[in-house]
Amino acid sequence: MNVGLNNKTVNISLPDADMSFLRTISKKMGWKIRQERKSGIDKGLEDIRKGNVYHAKNSEDLIKQILG
Repeated sequence: MNVGLNNKTVNISLPDADMSFLRTISKKMGWKIRQERKSGIDKGLEDIRKGNVYHAKNSEDLIKQILG
């Protein structure tokens, strides 16, 4: 199969459980899968949007929240 001539880029959304199935099919068909990963900053901004933010009164309270 000549894969280098007329390539199309397609973005799909699917459940994590189906990724292994997609990888199996793509390997047999000679397709390439590139999975975008979120950077740490993007993950942090997403947490802020979701409200997963905790505030500490002072440094001692912060250490208690981290360790406790």
